[in-house]
Amino acid sequence: MIKVLVVDSHPIVRKGLKLLFDADPEIEVVGSIGSGIEIFEFVRRHPVDVIISEIDLPELNGITALRAIKKEHTQVKVIMFSYHPEEIYAISTIKAGASGYLSKNVATETIKEAILKVHNGGIYLSDNMAKHLNYDDTRNKKSKLYKRLSTREVEVLKLLSSGKKNKEIALELDINEKTVSTYKARLFKKLNVNNLVDLIHQAEHMGKI
Repeated sequence: MIKVLVVDSHPIVRKGLKLLFDADPEIEVVGSIGSGIEIFEFVRRHPVDVIISEIDLPELNGITALRAIKKEHTQVKVIMFSYHPEEIYAISTIKAGASGYLSKNVATETIKEAILKVHNGGIYLSDNMAKHLNYDDTRNKKSKLYKRLSTREVEVLKLLSSGKKNKEIALELDINEKTVSTYKARLFKKLNVNNLVDLIHQAEHMGKI
């Protein structure tokens, strides 16, 4: 039986996934929690094979939590389950240590397929995403710009776009403010903008937020 932990700030999502696997002979939802910070205590106290986690979580965002969990519990597989566009966040989360990325609009049977695949050591991405990764269209400027951003830069961009200040970002990502400023400067340069407003507009145009 594959033991799954669901992490999402919305009770209806947690309840829905638990109900989905209630009678499943292969998968058991052993816990459901609402914030990133709760993951660590749960995994220390209970056996977990696969974590299904949203990116947007209170207290600690899903990508930061993912990195920390993979350092402590390398054997635990993590699937990011989010409404954010997969063409942006799938690559970033896989780089950060996730074993899969699921859009929240997938069919219920796809969720089971993803859990089984990552539990068996595979990486789960949608067919479209897999094709996107294998297709290098050098004429696509947006895609080229995106591929130049590191996982951490995408993370900082997302937090800047949500209105967070450098100090708040530094606290959330456990880095110093000077490092945040460095990432911001890199984003300005890579996305060819001169100020925060234009940076956010460019991110929106590229589908990053």
